[in-house]
Amino acid sequence: MKISAYSCRSCGCTSCETILDLGKTPLANALVDPAKSGKPCATFPLRLVFCPECALVQIDEEVPPEAMFSDYPYFSSFSDTMLQHAADLASRMIAKKNLGPDSLVIEPASNDGYLLKNYAGAGVPVLGVEPASNIAEVAQANGVETLNEFFSEDLAKKLVADGKRADVMHAHNVVAHVPDLNGFIAGVAALLKPDGVFILEAPYARDMIDGVEFDTIYHEHLCYFSMTALSALFERHGLEVVHVERTPIHGGSLQVHTSPKGNPVDETVAALLAEEKELGMDKLDYYRDFAQRVEMLRDTLVAMLNDLKAKGHSIAAYGASAKGSTLMNYMGIDSQQLDFIADRSTHKQGKLAPGNHLPIVAPEELIEKQPDYTLLLTWNFAEEILKQQQAYREAGGKFIVPVPSPTIR
Repeated sequence: MKISAYSCRSCGCTSCETILDLGKTPLANALVDPAKSGKPCATFPLRLVFCPECALVQIDEEVPPEAMFSDYPYFSSFSDTMLQHAADLASRMIAKKNLGPDSLVIEPASNDGYLLKNYAGAGVPVLGVEPASNIAEVAQANGVETLNEFFSEDLAKKLVADGKRADVMHAHNVVAHVPDLNGFIAGVAALLKPDGVFILEAPYARDMIDGVEFDTIYHEHLCYFSMTALSALFERHGLEVVHVERTPIHGGSLQVHTSPKGNPVDETVAALLAEEKELGMDKLDYYRDFAQRVEMLRDTLVAMLNDLKAKGHSIAAYGASAKGSTLMNYMGIDSQQLDFIADRSTHKQGKLAPGNHLPIVAPEELIEKQPDYTLLLTWNFAEEILKQQQAYREAGGKFIVPVPSPTIR
């Protein structure tokens, strides 16, 4: 394995080792205006590395956050699964923490308010922090108080100085995007009340490796967490994991509940840490064959698509997602195999996918054009999408689910 000169984002170790090199790819959410389709997309190296000191899996290239998040095309509210997950979690925390009008829930990277609106609707004060101005405007319009800023330790200290301390903080699919991990967690520690809880959700490195979910890797996702790596990060800032659970969201995620030291810790934490140690997730050997399995998946899927095209079948894709961008650009899938990409988000329709410039259209195009096969790029929401597209399937359309191995449904 190649040794990287890169320093670990969590502990500063300078002997990180390469697990997987996906080459140079465009930014996964850099959708292209058709008027600019003649210009090539900027590309950046995409390498996954492992830190032998703290076990954090991460990429070693850092694109300025402003280039990725100041105007952002991903709106969580277009996923029914995410909306239900958020509503259930908010309801659970309101009951568990006995939240009311004197409480405060804060969420860095609050997106369009899809989570916080559940607290606000129950009479619990909320504050979102969202760096993408286009999304922050939508949240404000939906009645969710939102600061249009990047969350940081400095911002946390300003909020504390203004008398704001959080009973509950959420960070769903955001901590993996943060270049300054220690600064972010220091901000969380500053904002939490002594009995407050910080709930982090992020894709689980174990599910990514075991399920060959390489398309979870893109420039926005700087880190891929294990319980082992997260425990070390929180410990550094006087925080302690008090509860952890695995969820199926995004192909397999961790939901980690963390509080200032001194709060009760349940049995789930030690149990998962022991599981990871037994699996060897704190050692490089666990990750050694990942690159080979990714290459095998690429060869199998590309061969399947090319064979279907050679037999005269038409193929589209569903889900102009970040993971879809990684998959297509790494595998070289473009207009030679696919006709278009359907996506439910009106903010993506009419744009072109980064790299291969495939047109992004409304899902109704699947019925109108009835491609024989549709490559499901958002395979992490497979059951939801297959249900939504029942009419297409009843008319004879078939979906290709690419991960962990290509299957036709």
